Amino acid sequence: MTIDRLRPESVWSVAHVGVYPSMCMSKILCSLFLACWSVLAVVDTVWAVQRETHEEKESNLKQQAKGGLFQKWTFDQDQLNQVPAGFAVFVAGDGLPGEWTVQADTGSPSPSNVLAVSSNCGAEQCYQLLLAKGFNYEYPDLVVRFRASEGGGGSGGVVFGASDAANFYGAVVDLAASTAQVIHFAAGSERVLAEAPINLKKTDWHSLRAQRNTIISKDFIEMFVDGALVLTVEDQTLGLGEVGLLARGKSSLFFDTFHAVPLFSHRPLSAPPAY
Repeated sequence: MTIDRLRPESVWSVAHVGVYPSMCMSKILCSLFLACWSVLAVVDTVWAVQRETHEEKESNLKQQAKGGLFQKWTFDQDQLNQVPAGFAVFVAGDGLPGEWTVQADTGSPSPSNVLAVSSNCGAEQCYQLLLAKGFNYEYPDLVVRFRASEGGGGSGGVVFGASDAANFYGAVVDLAASTAQVIHFAAGSERVLAEAPINLKKTDWHSLRAQRNTIISKDFIEMFVDGALVLTVEDQTLGLGEVGLLARGKSSLFFDTFHAVPLFSHRPLSAPPAY
């Protein structure tokens, strides 16, 4: 028998029969990897959240503060026995206007003056309002200290989203009943949006905070009493409006250090974490 020798080109083919497909596959995988990387780079460029520069941050803060919306009223520079400067008195519902006056109180959280309100409304839906003139907020963050007068009491809190004295939101604390409410007053009628019992701290002065914010086209109101979150409710009825203080029914209260700050939904100050 004669065994033919393999030609050199046949030897090359046999030796590389498993190598050539591997090389082709490597090239294909490499090309796919580069293509995917390019797509991800484009998507990242489109969807990535821009990091705010120091200059942009400073500019945004100045824009937010335009018009003096960052406010703090201590009433310490106001004239005694008068309505504090820059505020207007209104009454909502049935009843006569209450009396809002600045009084001396060296023991207050912010000496030496406080704001006193006295209301003798007998009607159940009677609100005494004190609105800050010209300060309109859509999403405010409001904080105030308050207490009942000697031998007095009643219900009081903050008002926001007020287009006038007949349309507003209120965050109300009833000191005697130890309850908190978020109400919507419209066209002379009160609607309770949320209500809850609260545990008041054993102290003369209490704190009240009310925020209205928005997330994914949903507006919600949060109410804090003595530092604890007591109510959260969604409502989109009212928009931009004035802010201020309120007393309900027969009440005799003192207020001090009223803060008003606008909440904004701008770009985040830093990029979100990668997952």
